[in-house]
Amino acid sequence: MQILSVSSLKGGVGKTSVTMGLASAALHQGVRTLVVDLDPHADSTTGLAVARGTGTEAGQLLRDAKRANLSDHVVRSGWVDLLPQEHRSDATLDVVVGSALSAAFDRPDIRPRDMRRLRLLLLDRVTGYDLVLIDCPPSLAGLTRIGWSASNGVLMVAEPSLFSVAGTERTMRAIRMFSNEYAPQLKSAGVVVNRVRADSAEHEYRLLEMERLYKDKLMLPVLEENPFWQQIQGAAYPVHQWPSDQVRDLARSFDQLLEQLV
Repeated sequence: MQILSVSSLKGGVGKTSVTMGLASAALHQGVRTLVVDLDPHADSTTGLAVARGTGTEAGQLLRDAKRANLSDHVVRSGWVDLLPQEHRSDATLDVVVGSALSAAFDRPDIRPRDMRRLRLLLLDRVTGYDLVLIDCPPSLAGLTRIGWSASNGVLMVAEPSLFSVAGTERTMRAIRMFSNEYAPQLKSAGVVVNRVRADSAEHEYRLLEMERLYKDKLMLPVLEENPFWQQIQGAAYPVHQWPSDQVRDLARSFDQLLEQLV
């Protein structure tokens, strides 16, 4: 089972969008997937068409980590119901729902034993998934540390901008330090560059800078800005099921990224 934390220490770069794009690709390819929504804003939960108030939310499960069986509390994504009838029975896309209650664990001084709560839930009591995607908050406080402690790798999300490049460098340093101190299994899975505009000289410059800084960690293809993407997320719809040819290239890009991660 591949467990990836989708992270950025800078907000607003589309971290949740990338999580949902990869979840859509996984559903399309038949990869059995669990999305853990650790962000107190719970945008992944909403985007995956899970009704608020459904299931046991992440904060409560973290509190009950020693007793809870995670498989009893996951909720099926509403995306599965959008598949053709003959494919639904074989599809697996489940969600550990997020809510503001999980913010109780988002402390900068979280104890090492609390960092291991999600790892206990995932590794000891969950089977049947090929991929787990953990949507982390955009900070290095308690919830991100909980996600990283449970993960094999951190998938970083960046934009081709000065502040995002600097934030990604900070994230890479933080992963190395965290791995050395708390999670020796943790590696940098790669950097996904989001919202790239092909006609922007600044974006072209920043992409060249990222190639130089991140080398083999920079994942291709980059995700080009798409005017339909916001509409798709607003509809809580998988990009692979969206009835428009204008997003076909975007869906294919997520397919290619997923194949490198799983």
